[in-house]
Amino acid sequence: MLAAMSASGPAFASITADDHVTGEAVALDLPPASLGSRIGSGLIDVVVTVLLLIATIVVLGIAVLQTDAALAHVAMIATMVTVFLVVPTTVETLTRGRSLGKLVCGLRTVRDDAGPISFQHAFVRALVGFVEIYAFTGAPAFSSALLSAKGKRLGDHAAGTYVVRERVRLDLAPPALMPPHLAAWARSADLASLPTGLALAVRQFLGRAATLDPATRHDLGSRLAAELSPYVAPQPPPGTDPHDFLAAVIAARRERDTARLTREAAVRARLVGE
Repeated sequence: MLAAMSASGPAFASITADDHVTGEAVALDLPPASLGSRIGSGLIDVVVTVLLLIATIVVLGIAVLQTDAALAHVAMIATMVTVFLVVPTTVETLTRGRSLGKLVCGLRTVRDDAGPISFQHAFVRALVGFVEIYAFTGAPAFSSALLSAKGKRLGDHAAGTYVVRERVRLDLAPPALMPPHLAAWARSADLASLPTGLALAVRQFLGRAATLDPATRHDLGSRLAAELSPYVAPQPPPGTDPHDFLAAVIAARRERDTARLTREAAVRARLVGE
């Protein structure tokens, strides 16, 4: 359906694996971090890690100065594991995907489905990161990020994660208004839950309808109205303009969702008050 709409007029975005979809079927694209910002945040993390390693070795060297070589060797291995694996894993797990470098650069690591990472994701990233960043001086990580559409390093591929920009301005189209002559019908109509793709297509159409020529607007509106009709009962009054029908359904859904959320908030407030 969306492909046909694109062929007949301006392209309407479809939902991809990179999109996080809200309850109102608004796809929020989480843009991958640029290679430059990844390098910047990575350099900060590397510098902090190296400084931590040096400080730990100095303290450890003083502590084991009078002990045998075997104990010093074990202590060095423990230090390497702690600095390169335990610390970054713990930091990214507790901060839900942010290291110091990412915090400075406004970045965050998320799962491929845009959800927050877990301990497992952070551990795999840190484990592979030691090899690709420190053991091979970052060359594999840079090459992988350069070739990946999402800027993924090898650790991201192994963990199923990628890095996104947090400081992104989100501009949503104004919500559709209820056509006054359909308000009474919409209040009594039975509106079933719409498929995510269809709801998104309707919202995009309503947001861009003013920029379409009348013929294209009527054609696209009629197609969407035909797909929307099975989810609405009874049907709107005969002769209803497709654009008005779509706007009425979306506005009615928003009003009902708002009312439901208000009722739930009131119930929670009473329970907490008791």
